[in-house]
Amino acid sequence: MLYSSCIRRVIVQVGFFCKTRLQLGNIGRSLNASRGVNYRWNRQIFTMSTASIMVDSGSAAKRGPIVDLLTGKDDDGGFVCRGWKSEDGELSCGYSSFRGKRVTMEDFFDVKNTTIDGQRVCMFGIFDGHGGSRAAEYLKEHLFENLLKHPQFITDTKLALSTSNIFKQGESYQQTDVDFLDSEKDTFRDDGSTASTAVLVGDHLYVANVGDSRTVISKGGKAIPLSEDHKPNRSDERKRIESAGGVVMWAGTWRVGGVLAMSRAFGNRMLKQFVVAEPEIQEQKIDEEFELLVLASDGLWDVVPNEDAVSIARTEEEPEAAARKLTEAAFTRGSADNITCIVVRFHHNKTDPSKTDPTNSQQD
Repeated sequence: MLYSSCIRRVIVQVGFFCKTRLQLGNIGRSLNASRGVNYRWNRQIFTMSTASIMVDSGSAAKRGPIVDLLTGKDDDGGFVCRGWKSEDGELSCGYSSFRGKRVTMEDFFDVKNTTIDGQRVCMFGIFDGHGGSRAAEYLKEHLFENLLKHPQFITDTKLALSTSNIFKQGESYQQTDVDFLDSEKDTFRDDGSTASTAVLVGDHLYVANVGDSRTVISKGGKAIPLSEDHKPNRSDERKRIESAGGVVMWAGTWRVGGVLAMSRAFGNRMLKQFVVAEPEIQEQKIDEEFELLVLASDGLWDVVPNEDAVSIARTEEEPEAAARKLTEAAFTRGSADNITCIVVRFHHNKTDPSKTDPTNSQQD
């Protein structure tokens, strides 16, 4: 309680920026909004850039190069969207990102593709920063590369997602958090970030979530959330925070220490005792009922329910177009936040070759 009391005094004295903070700049943005927001679609074909360093986990696994997909950045605050499709045609993805009504862009994303022992490995991540963009940018640069370094990434992916390896550094989500805080120890910043990530290894999907970004799948036309938002008023999260000596209080919304409107995040040094970066993980086996996957920051989810997101995404065959449509829908519905989403579509071959092969036609 003493720690929480100190936090509150700091907030009163110097102010503390958080995800859903009120800013004087809102006045200027409101004036801009009243004149109408000009935006444009910056639609480009993706470029693939191979990472300059190869994965080295100390194992004998045969690993291909790590390829960054959907790279690029739009600097004028307009919509930006790109798409990609695998060579075998079984998987395609697209993203759309928009600064929206915010003065700065604190959303980042990452999409990587590689092969390990002949298995396709795809990683998709949404990182929504708060109090600044450095934490989200750090996750984009390091999180998936650190995950791939884990010696048990292929043999026990769920373990690699949830724990660090005692012999190496930077090999888990929590260790990446430690590394980020260490890199920022000489600065006066104290920003943080969510991470909603989906890791596809062969036909197994692992979703690891920290914070209030979200991942939802469409299975047989039904929206199924694969992550639960980490909010301070979640009964289990509130109990965990209070057991650690923290406090959850109402300040416009429920906040940890009256400051942060989420209960788990990367960064946030001053609240680290309570705001952990331990992910909750769900695992699914991909089958023919899986249609698509939607990952997005809360700029989308605050105004677009899960069912609506899936319904909108299903109207578009190309995931790039689906992501763009979702981002536009969130803005149209009044989202005041940065909006970023990734849509992944699974293309299943449902045709039985024996029914189309002329050599297998009926015989007399």
